[in-house]
Amino acid sequence: MDINKLSAIAKRLVSKNKGVLAADESSPTIKKKFDSIGIESTENNRRDYRELLFSTTGIEDYISGIILYEETLFQKSLNGNLLIDLLKDKKIIPGIKVDKSTKNMTGFKNEKITEGLDGLYERIANYQSQGVEFTKWRAVITIGNSIPTNECIELNAIYLARYALISQEVGLVPIVEPEILMDGDHSINSCYEATYKTLSEVFNQLDKHKVNLSGILLKPNMVLSGKESSDRANKNQVAEMTLKCFKDTIPKNVPGIIFLSGGQSDLESIDNLDAINKLAKQTVNMPWELSFSYGRGLQSSTLNKWNGNSDNVQSAQKEFIDRCKMVSDARNGQLS
Repeated sequence: MDINKLSAIAKRLVSKNKGVLAADESSPTIKKKFDSIGIESTENNRRDYRELLFSTTGIEDYISGIILYEETLFQKSLNGNLLIDLLKDKKIIPGIKVDKSTKNMTGFKNEKITEGLDGLYERIANYQSQGVEFTKWRAVITIGNSIPTNECIELNAIYLARYALISQEVGLVPIVEPEILMDGDHSINSCYEATYKTLSEVFNQLDKHKVNLSGILLKPNMVLSGKESSDRANKNQVAEMTLKCFKDTIPKNVPGIIFLSGGQSDLESIDNLDAINKLAKQTVNMPWELSFSYGRGLQSSTLNKWNGNSDNVQSAQKEFIDRCKMVSDARNGQLS
């Protein structure tokens, strides 16, 4: 592997003012989004929506990379060009989701394991030949009665490490995504504990598998109260607990942290990102870029503005570029 090249790509993805757009919704996930605005999830509709996002003028000022779903990698725009070429023309780095989604973890009730290691090297090599420069793998950890178990955390961490090593061996930057879900009524302290244990084990396994940390990015959750908690922590508490957890678990040679928006509302995820970066500016020797890899946080208002109607493309693109700038401001801790 060319670690200097991997490190350079990773640093470009967390360039100042910029972050990553997560446009890698699986077919079932994007169907739910389209159902919410009352349009059918056909291949053409999915193509039209993603072309709307990718062709928006000026997004390259705020978006460094875009995570694609496999279908999108091979789709063409209405003028016959590959959608991935829209990104290359804007100097936006194309990436791709490579896991095969989560399944029930046999023998461990209410816990999940992510599948997709079989044939992964060949699949990633094929994606690289299409111009992809980074990959993403998501693991899911649930907080509940007597969970997460150590076994679930460990196995997911091993799979993340195996994926990351394979991705680097092919020559692509792996985005390592261990997500502690917001589902439930747990406290922010419970989320802190689960996040601490998970990140500690993830980096333990990355080290064991000899993954070069200067050529990865971490895509974690923020430390948050559960969605159904009766006493949800505010953004300042989220910032304090998140940075404390990271300083105790994440090595300094990781180039950047790109937060997922997870189960947060779009505006909540933006406010929390801003609070984290405001606090980080006050902290001495903060070693990482603290950026974003948002799906809902960037897309939600744009999807509603578009509403499946070609007449709304221009207004939807204006909404999208405005939201990109807003999230960029939050990434810099500069929201008013």
